[in-house]
Amino acid sequence: MAIALGLREHQTIKTLIFETDKDERVLVMVGGDQNVISGHLKKVLGSRNIQLASPDKVFQITGYQIGSIPPFSWQPGGFRSFLDTDMMNETILAVGAGVWGNEILISPGNLVTASQATVVNLTNREKTIFP
Repeated sequence: MAIALGLREHQTIKTLIFETDKDERVLVMVGGDQNVISGHLKKVLGSRNIQLASPDKVFQITGYQIGSIPPFSWQPGGFRSFLDTDMMNETILAVGAGVWGNEILISPGNLVTASQATVVNLTNREKTIFP
């Protein structure tokens, strides 16, 4: 998808739903070529027991299938969303539009505003978690 849009894989946002042992679900957004460092996410969430939500649970929570989850418009009040700090260095990002293969192009600042995300370091072991 990134190549078709003229973007690098890093600019295509993965929207991941994690669950905690505190019965909380959160949205985590990282670059398409990145992985979440679980220790960083545990500190951000204040929970030692986290896991990726199952595909069925993701659909139940968001109303969308994995691979097409938009980062905004479906979250109930109080739902927490997080964007990896590294994404703020990009000029444009591609996020899911709710249908697989469809993307929304958005600036990092507008993504933070639209998703009400907290920007934290989730992917770089060399940097602090909270900017």
